[in-house]
Order: sequence, then structure tokens, then C-alpha cells
Amino acid sequence: MLILDLTLPHIDGLDVCKEISSKYDIPIIISSARGDLTDKVLGLQIGADYYLPKPYDPQEMYAVIQSLLRRTKKRAKIDEPKVFEYDENKMQITFRNKVLDLTHAENEVLLCLLKNVNGICSRDQIVDECVSLSDSYSKSLDVIIGRLRNKLGEDSKNPRFIHSVRGLGYKLIQ
Repeated sequence: MLILDLTLPHIDGLDVCKEISSKYDIPIIISSARGDLTDKVLGLQIGADYYLPKPYDPQEMYAVIQSLLRRTKKRAKIDEPKVFEYDENKMQITFRNKVLDLTHAENEVLLCLLKNVNGICSRDQIVDECVSLSDSYSKSLDVIIGRLRNKLGEDSKNPRFIHSVRGLGYKLIQ
């Protein structure tokens, strides 16, 4: 979010607003002592989401910020496609809209992580939910996690989706 004053040294705030709104999709609040109707209308036309003339009550600014952030989050949820999706009827998992070619064990482990997305799954929890695994101390879970990371195109040293949580288990970030 950008809170922008129109009176800036060496550049007009309206030019800044126009430049930023053309390049970035972020909420912009203009807060300025320039209360001229022309500035308000122009500011809103070139990309500002709200124009709050000075002086203003800090509670009003806070309410405007909360409102714009709420709207931005809703829009982001609608626009953002799911990275992982599970089709229960076909018993298949898609990653970025492509069906993953998984073994039965890989499918079970990834499904367990998906059910607890953004939460930590202990090794014991994964083994309990996966018929293909029998022992949480065995290295087979580590091998499966490695193969899953490989199929997701992850760097094992810097994973984006499947994280090892030392002493606890694994975490899938959606």
C-alpha cells in the first residue's frame, strides 16, 4: 500500500501516482493538503483508490487502510490459482494445473501434506495416514519427499513448497 502526499520536492505527486499505478497493482491513498476538487478527481482517475484531504482524523485513515487491504486480499484470493489441487474422484493431484505422475506412496504422502497445508505433519502422522509406509524411522519417507520435491522442480537445499521442519516433520506451503 502506498500513502502518497501530492506536494513532493522536484516532482508532482500526481505524476508519481500515475507512474506507480501503471506499473504496480497496489492500493494507493492520496493524503494531501491540496484539497482542490480537480486534484481529487484527477488523482482518482489516474489510479488512486482513495483521496483523504489533510487534516484528517487518524481513525479515518486507519479505517481507509483496513478497507483497502480487505478488498485487496479478496481480489488476490480470486485471482490467484491454487498451486495444488486434489481431485477425489480421479484420485489425482494437480500441481499448477498439471496432473502429477505419482507412485501410490508419493500420492499418499503428498495428500497427507495437502490435508494439513501450511501446518506441520509429523513423521508419525504421515506414516499413520499412509498405507505404503510402515516405520517413521525408516529413510523411505525421506526418499519419497525427495522424489516429490524433484517432481515439483524444487531445489532440495532451498525448497519452495515442501519444507523439512527439524525434529518435527514436514510442512507443505500452498
